[in-house]
Amino acid sequence: MSEGGSPQQPQQQTTEVVVDDSGTIPTYSNFCRVTATPEEVILDFGLNPQPFATGRQEVKANLRIVMNFYTAKRLLTALGMTIQRHEGTFGSIELDVRRRAGAPHIQTAPPRGPGGVVGAPSNE
Repeated sequence: MSEGGSPQQPQQQTTEVVVDDSGTIPTYSNFCRVTATPEEVILDFGLNPQPFATGRQEVKANLRIVMNFYTAKRLLTALGMTIQRHEGTFGSIELDVRRRAGAPHIQTAPPRGPGGVVGAPSNE
């Protein structure tokens, strides 16, 4: 207790984390595979040279990060807040490449006339 008879307030302590990124090598990734064990989350990052190609694609993972679920949840929260701020400033991030490019979702074939000739007048 303090001299006035009231209990002392505990001092709030702040934590400051200083990150030394002087030895960090920046790497670009447009691919991430997420897997997990009962105890850890595994993130494999790589570069997919043809991300919109169809069929089998082989991507070489060049970075693997393994973290516990507590760190993964903090990462999820931090990424969510970062994306919200970005979208608040620049607008919604559209994941559908067809919508981003302005292409219609369903492409219709051009009208066909007699004998299946494109652009030929139909008899209807």
